[in-house]
Amino acid sequence: MTTPSIFTRQLDWKMEQHGAFFHITAMQNGQLLSPDYWLPLVFFKHEASFYGSLYKLNDTTARLSVASILDSLHPDFQHPYIACRGLDDSSKQLLQSLQQAVDYWRTPDVWQYIDEQGIWHFPSALTCASYLEMAIYDELERHELSVSELPQLVPLFKEGGWPLQSAQTADEATLAIRLSEPTDEEHHWLLEAVVNGKRNGTYWQPSLKKRALPIAQTLPAKWLEFAPALEERHKQALSLLSVLDDDASQHFLATPISDAQLRQFLQQDVPKLQAFGFHVVLPAWLKDLKKTKLRMNVSTATTSMKRTTSLDDVLNFNWQLSVDGNELSAEQFRRLVNEKREYIRIGTDWFQIDQAWLAQMTELMAKTTDEQWTVRDLLFRELPEEFMMLEEEDDDDRDDPLIQLSMQQSLQQYVEQLQRKEGLPSLPQPAALQADLRFYQQQGLEWLTFMRQEKFGACLADDMGLGKTIQLIAYLLQLFDEQPTASAALIICPTSVLGNWQREIARFAPSLRVYTHYGAQREKEHIEDTLQREKPHVVLSTYGTVTQDHDALAQYTFSNITLDEAQNIKNMHTQQSRAIRSLNGLHHIALTGTPVENRLSELWAIFDFIYKGYFGSFSTFTSKFIVPIERDDSERHKEMLRLKISPFLLRRTKRDPKLLLNLPEKQEQNEYCPLSSEQAVLYESYIQNMMSDLENLPPFERKGRILKMLAKLKQLCNHPALYLKEPLEDVTNLMSRSEKLKRIVTLAAQIVENGEQCLIFTQYIGMGELLQHCFKELYQLDIPFLTGATTKGQRDNLVEQFQAGAFPIFILSLKAGGTGLNLTAASHVLHADRWWNPAVENQATDRAYRIGQTQFVQVHKFVTTGTIEEKIDVMLTKKQALSEDIIQSSKWITELDDAELKTLLTYDA
Repeated sequence: MTTPSIFTRQLDWKMEQHGAFFHITAMQNGQLLSPDYWLPLVFFKHEASFYGSLYKLNDTTARLSVASILDSLHPDFQHPYIACRGLDDSSKQLLQSLQQAVDYWRTPDVWQYIDEQGIWHFPSALTCASYLEMAIYDELERHELSVSELPQLVPLFKEGGWPLQSAQTADEATLAIRLSEPTDEEHHWLLEAVVNGKRNGTYWQPSLKKRALPIAQTLPAKWLEFAPALEERHKQALSLLSVLDDDASQHFLATPISDAQLRQFLQQDVPKLQAFGFHVVLPAWLKDLKKTKLRMNVSTATTSMKRTTSLDDVLNFNWQLSVDGNELSAEQFRRLVNEKREYIRIGTDWFQIDQAWLAQMTELMAKTTDEQWTVRDLLFRELPEEFMMLEEEDDDDRDDPLIQLSMQQSLQQYVEQLQRKEGLPSLPQPAALQADLRFYQQQGLEWLTFMRQEKFGACLADDMGLGKTIQLIAYLLQLFDEQPTASAALIICPTSVLGNWQREIARFAPSLRVYTHYGAQREKEHIEDTLQREKPHVVLSTYGTVTQDHDALAQYTFSNITLDEAQNIKNMHTQQSRAIRSLNGLHHIALTGTPVENRLSELWAIFDFIYKGYFGSFSTFTSKFIVPIERDDSERHKEMLRLKISPFLLRRTKRDPKLLLNLPEKQEQNEYCPLSSEQAVLYESYIQNMMSDLENLPPFERKGRILKMLAKLKQLCNHPALYLKEPLEDVTNLMSRSEKLKRIVTLAAQIVENGEQCLIFTQYIGMGELLQHCFKELYQLDIPFLTGATTKGQRDNLVEQFQAGAFPIFILSLKAGGTGLNLTAASHVLHADRWWNPAVENQATDRAYRIGQTQFVQVHKFVTTGTIEEKIDVMLTKKQALSEDIIQSSKWITELDDAELKTLLTYDA
């Protein structure tokens, strides 16, 4: 640093290191200075940094790299009347180390400390070594040089190539590297060394007959004195060119290079040449050249002369290729492929072609011809993503696709039928159906029938309450109208809704003969003989029964197999899922309001049932979709998955205005309740004891313990008596110990007083019994509680009585009463405790909010503040957003680490 004079202004720097950068505030005479003021002073002679705009972090602080600080302190650039010093001890120490580094920074001497592998070996006494290394790497990056190139560059740095420079010294003649484009007759580029004359600014190269002579013998007499310098620079340039095999040539460089070598030259060599001060002369248009892809207009038509199209019709493809609106001839395309051209000229314009995409399209074109693609291949093969996007050509909201696909009218119509469910063959409503289908239910009937005729499985995934049952019944009537002698259809459902199916079929399709395969007295061994004898249209059974009797049922080929609540086979490795997926049916249908509850593996299981083999093996599906979606949240893979499942999935929601449902409104709200003092003490004590135990458990036991903790805490949030397993006591005392219990009972009583009915869902038998006890003691109401132990007959009777208004409050176990029931008499739904999955919770709500509901429905979700219930409510809200996208988060509570789990469980008083 220069010695201060009487004219020197002192800047006091407060410095904080942040990785390879420093945050600096500057003061003068105790006054804080703006970076806009002091940065131009510090970089007075450093032209690249003079304005300092890139270094300003905010109105008070600058953010400087080590390299920029070393330049500001270097004698070559330091302001003669500005001196910098540290404001505090830490800043003084930092500035002292940086000042030591200045002595090495801009000299080739620093390169004596690096070996041939690019590893630094600074002496221990050199305390500034780390700053030197940071600054050098920063300088390399600024000149677009990679650290991996150091072994090649170190010899040049040692021989005077350091510091890096933007231009050569101003000699009368300097060396430049020039690239010339191919002529019309050739397709190679010319890379050559030329001499730039300072006086006239032109570029000189030796004549052809002198090209093989040494450099000194080719130069004009006026430049002979510069021969040694030009020879040295030429040698240096050759060593920087990775596209050359020989870097020891003694004559002026003049060599042809291919398109691939050109790309390498532009990407790797040009930055190195410019960093060492070489002027690189490129065609003007090449500097702005952007990589482009061929555009393809593909017209397809079937070879069949039929007026209609089927999946097995063979396609003809007519490919027309263009670049930037310029059509390519067959000869031009052939040269592109055979010569592996990356740069082509069309007219007077040059274009760089994406070779990877060109190879992909070439392979695709060959496949469509050699393999005789059918309509089925076009729709469901693993095509490039661009090919799968069958967008309308006039859709201004989409980017112009790389492949424009046009189809003959019959093929276009067929694609729309599958992809968009439009233009399906119309069907009359089955004459035997004792109901009038809504228009969207009629569409569901036509779609299911179309999919059966085309030999495709189907997933009907309408919202709960939109009438999936009646659509399936209408479909079965249509099936047996069309094929009176068809074998029986099998409907597999949860036990809880078996009676509902019996009643609904009897109500809407009394002409269908139904055989119920359920109960201890059922035929277990000779089922096929029984069905041949009874000749039913429909066989009704449950998941558990079918699993037990799988071997006997597998001997029969059903005309249709339908899974109600198809998410029951979501766990692909269970015996139940494997058994059901291996049954024999000519057509498979999955009914579900939740096609994916938690993981994409569930989607694979459902599709393995409706269209076996479509997604390939589970390991293939995992690598193609599960990993990029669940781990990386890839929007591109989500879209690809939507495209693949859309032909087989029909999903309508109650919010869709096109359905014209005229449903009353539904309002959901959280009812927040604080813990009592007793609950809070028990909550915190339990968390402290359990968290210490978790730290020493192996992963499997840890997950089990966490699930147990969650259940205990949720019961504690409901009522301490459930947590402590106390017997029922005086109601007044019970109500005082839990604000949640008090609020639920009070709200339900108000609903009854208003002449309305409500449902109360809970996961725990104890909570349901506690509520029953309170209603009995306080209001003399005998409230029924539907659980898994409720028999089918009792369940059916309770549903009918509630719908008839026999009792105003109905308590239900979430698992036993969350699906398959029609309870539209209720105008309020109370969730006493929250479920981990919003889809399951919404299914329960939809017992009341469904077709046939004429009242405004209010949903009350009780949440204890500061506890796991409130925190999981936030998780549920996020998870619901994913569920509506048919893609859900896979992160499970048991997979949280200790810190995350502690945050989730900690009680926020």
